[in-house]
Amino acid sequence: MSTRIAFLKGHGTENDFVIVPDPENVIDLPPATVAALCDRRAGIGGDGLLHVVRSAAHPEAQEMAPEAEWFMDYRNGDGSTVEMCGNGVRVFARYLQRAGLVTEGDIAVATRGGVKSVHIAKAGPQGSAEGDITVGMGKAVLPEGDVTVRVGERSWSARNVNMGNPHAVAFVDDLADAGDLYTPPPFSPPSAYPDGVNVEFVVDRGPRHVALRVHERGAGETRSCGTGACAVVVAAARRDGADPALTGAPVTYTVDVLGGTLVITERPDGEIEMTGPAVIVAEGEIDAEWLAAVSAAAPARPKD
Repeated sequence: MSTRIAFLKGHGTENDFVIVPDPENVIDLPPATVAALCDRRAGIGGDGLLHVVRSAAHPEAQEMAPEAEWFMDYRNGDGSTVEMCGNGVRVFARYLQRAGLVTEGDIAVATRGGVKSVHIAKAGPQGSAEGDITVGMGKAVLPEGDVTVRVGERSWSARNVNMGNPHAVAFVDDLADAGDLYTPPPFSPPSAYPDGVNVEFVVDRGPRHVALRVHERGAGETRSCGTGACAVVVAAARRDGADPALTGAPVTYTVDVLGGTLVITERPDGEIEMTGPAVIVAEGEIDAEWLAAVSAAAPARPKD
């Protein structure tokens, strides 16, 4: 492993990430190392880690290389891998722009959830602010079957929505009903989510305007969840009798998360677009001795 490893820190609506540029995929990042980097007291701190790798250099992304030069090797804060992170894709794209690897306009980003289309808007007047980033999040899948989530003695019926990763969306009277969200809310039946689930608790703020709190598997409660916001909009639209595939008209909701606001549109072809900010707040270098110590305690990564 290199003794000099650069990192950046960024967030999208306060869903924050450690960013590790590694174009040729030479940095060993086993789960324990990722968890140490994301530790908010003993590490850099983040809800997750964005490992920036050329698609051609990563075995999980090589088939996507003709479509997307860059692969978002995303890890949860506990070190586990995950299919997709909507806020993470925006921050990933912002890093690529900052590093001069892409420019404003349309780009493609490979993820474990497939290739995602990303649009980086122009900055504001006189360059006063970085433009928002829009991500094509793909189509939602609505598995059949009833799902229930529980907090303490209370339970709610939830909508099962898959956005490349699984979500259970429950509409509640008050966001405080979600409890502390430090631990995963129990759900049933267990067969609905064999690998765990992101759970969103949602309240209405007005016409096509909702707010949510979320427990992200592998991270706990986060300030924002992009795929969760998309899942919530699909669930809210169906609850409200809106289905763009049937009406031929797109539907747009404003989604308030703890860290800001996202705008989500579901198009008649089923594609979902998410627009929101992405900010790089710092960059630096990981201390080599500290990294060596935490890495020595982690299992070695198998050779590709």
